[in-house]
Amino acid sequence: MAELEYRPVAHDHDAFLEKALKRKGFGEAYDALEDEYLLVRELLTARARAGLTQEDVAASMGTTKSAVSRLEAASHSPSVTTLKKYARAVGCDVEIRLVPASAPRPTKVSSGPRKR
Repeated sequence: MAELEYRPVAHDHDAFLEKALKRKGFGEAYDALEDEYLLVRELLTARARAGLTQEDVAASMGTTKSAVSRLEAASHSPSVTTLKKYARAVGCDVEIRLVPASAPRPTKVSSGPRKR
């Protein structure tokens, strides 16, 4: 079988949301899962910034590509340990904060560059 070259597909999340929010019920469903979608977006952004494939991340984490795929699809809630392994694999750290309910919510979960 011929070797396939990895060529990621560009995804404009803002354009996707703009179109999807016009569908009836999408906005309410999306809002209900906002935190999960923010985490997924952070995971995908960090992996893309690192220039890694799901296979690369899986090998670094000691897991399978399908496990990384499930993690990036928000099909379950990952443990903090799993998030730390993923973060290390893509060259980042995990930052977790609890803020007072009255404080403005951050727009995304931090996954900045890993400090060395």
